[in-house]
Amino acid sequence: MSFEFKLPELGENITSATIVGVLVNVGDQIKAGQAVLELETDKAVLEVPSNVGGTVTAVHVKAGEEVGIGQVLLTLEQTAAAATPPPAAATPPGPATPPAAATPPAPAAPPPPAVETPPAAVPAPAPEPTPAGEAAPASPSVRRFARELGVEVGEVVGSGPAGRVSLEDVKTHVRTRAGGRAAAAPAAGPLSEFSKWGPVQREKMSNVRRATARNLSQSWLAVPMVTQFDRADITELEQWRSQYGKRVEAAGGKLTPTAIILKVVAAALRRFPQFNASIDMVDEEIIFKQYVHVGVAVDTDRGLLVPVLRDVDQKNVIQLAVELGQVAQKARERKLGLDDMQGGCFTISNLGGIGGTGFTPLVNAPEVAILGVSRGSVEPVWIDGQWQPRQLLPLSLSYDHRLIDGADGARFLRWVCEALEKPFLLMLEG
Repeated sequence: MSFEFKLPELGENITSATIVGVLVNVGDQIKAGQAVLELETDKAVLEVPSNVGGTVTAVHVKAGEEVGIGQVLLTLEQTAAAATPPPAAATPPGPATPPAAATPPAPAAPPPPAVETPPAAVPAPAPEPTPAGEAAPASPSVRRFARELGVEVGEVVGSGPAGRVSLEDVKTHVRTRAGGRAAAAPAAGPLSEFSKWGPVQREKMSNVRRATARNLSQSWLAVPMVTQFDRADITELEQWRSQYGKRVEAAGGKLTPTAIILKVVAAALRRFPQFNASIDMVDEEIIFKQYVHVGVAVDTDRGLLVPVLRDVDQKNVIQLAVELGQVAQKARERKLGLDDMQGGCFTISNLGGIGGTGFTPLVNAPEVAILGVSRGSVEPVWIDGQWQPRQLLPLSLSYDHRLIDGADGARFLRWVCEALEKPFLLMLEG
């Protein structure tokens, strides 16, 4: 029997992907679970396995083509033996069944409309914002709630009697507005025709670059950010790294500053729980996370990717150094899966290997803070009545000012600096 293999759901908010490579040809015999395509989404490059086995009779896509969820990718001819699993795996054609199953309710629907349609039309005129110049009907508590969210009550469509605005109406308005802003953020309007002044070349944005532009634009619009700067004296830390580096290499890793900063940040997130949180302005709640997953920005030929290391607080520096090397390599080889880049609580962006004296990293919402690391330098520091050469590491902490006050940011960053200035063996091994 013939079977059409369609693009399955790939993850939350992912509606399309780009074909990186087709791993099978017409005439190939494949097994259920065998990878047949390599795709690039906004978040990662991943292999897509077939959910059935059989012979490939047609390939409907090619490298470089963008495909959507549910689009037919391959046609397979299943053998009698392989024909048994399709019912379970035949979820793609399955939509043909729901319409059939959905048909019975359809006849039942017509009778009610005959009676219900006139009343149903009554609410239609009601959902309108309050005309300019008129006071919107809403209680003082609703007005205060709207002000805190930066909402003009008159813009909210009230669902109550006479268009009265409720808390739920304000929340719905905020959700709708946030979605609209996110969609509109990248579209700043038409650009000039630059070719009037000289030759130009247009290049399609990659999925990763497009996702980065969209997410950072949304974060910039939604999150009021503040950046706190400080410097850590890592003179002793560098001596410590040199002393214990061989032990980490024997375990298969490299004792980089980032590996140590990971451990320090994990401890800081436990000590300052408001940095290990997300803020829900719609429901007026702060979500404190009981786990510590930290993302590390990795520079790749496709753009910046942020794989997430899990349970950083429960691992020693040796384990973190090994795992950090592994995820960085996966990122550069395009082998990161969707799960590798989700669930982060905090992000570290280390540009020290490139240069610069400081920068202001953007918060990766819904996280509330990010730590930027720049290149360290040896500078004279006045200690005990004399100038001494010390290795100083510039750090920059950006945070969501809706949840974190300036004093909190200063305390968090100073604690991180002091932890880096006082390394010890226990930190390496447990």
